Amino acid sequence: MQKQPSKNKAYIQLHIAVFLFGFTAILGKLISLDEVALVWNRLWIAILGLIFIPGVIQGIRSISRKNLLRFICIGVLVALHWLTFYGSIKIGQSASVTLACLATASLFTSILEPLITKSKFQWIELILGVVVIAGIYLLSGVGKSYHLAIIVGIISAFLAALFSTLNKKYIARQNSLSVTTIELTSGFLFISLGYPFIDNYMPQPQWIPVGSDWTWLIILGLLCTSLAFALAINSLKELSAFISNLSINLEPVYGILLAIWLLNEDSFLNFDFYLGTSIILLAVVIHPLFSNLKNRKKLKQ
Repeated sequence: MQKQPSKNKAYIQLHIAVFLFGFTAILGKLISLDEVALVWNRLWIAILGLIFIPGVIQGIRSISRKNLLRFICIGVLVALHWLTFYGSIKIGQSASVTLACLATASLFTSILEPLITKSKFQWIELILGVVVIAGIYLLSGVGKSYHLAIIVGIISAFLAALFSTLNKKYIARQNSLSVTTIELTSGFLFISLGYPFIDNYMPQPQWIPVGSDWTWLIILGLLCTSLAFALAINSLKELSAFISNLSINLEPVYGILLAIWLLNEDSFLNFDFYLGTSIILLAVVIHPLFSNLKNRKKLKQ
């Protein structure tokens, strides 16, 4: 009887995280820094927001060396996901298009989760993932100038599916805040150690924020990263990686509405874009309804 309340709590945590994630693309467009400098600053601010929380350092010390190495590697994937995410935004100069591409994460997860966690393959998840792809195809109708941004956005979605599935496999019985701190620190060190390469091939006009960038980065680092990431990871203790990524498909919906409201991005969004977004939202709604129906049938048997 205790399982359902804890699962409901996990859903609430996840959707708070998703709502906060919805602001990340908006903030990414508002911040003047290029993608690498933006992610690097986002990470150290988020880490500072976590290490002073009671129990975080103690939780890190209790993690085995094998799991510590796993979470460090996952942290690199997180950093690569954010680099491609903000890279897509900067390439297309559109938060809406990049956010919509993230919806392909559910398709990738439907394939990756059975392979990585050895869970049972669910045909409904693959079908819904394909439905989401149909939505993405319609989104691509915004114009050829956004095609590179869409490709980079889909790579970002694959990385999101991969690190979410790996977190699902290894998060059980771990302190969520401690794991978040390890992964974000790993991502920060990955970018810092890669500075010589970045400086040669992807030089950043500036690394240090100026003016209003500080305000946006603090909001991005503390609320939309430290808090949101910890809530999302903690929810994986009760929810599958697929449900997590499918719910995170609401991030494009929240983000697109915010982009229209705050950035006036509706000026280039056509009918196909809105139809594609509606299809994605439909897939998000159908999955929990199907799962509830399936569970009820099992109880009757």
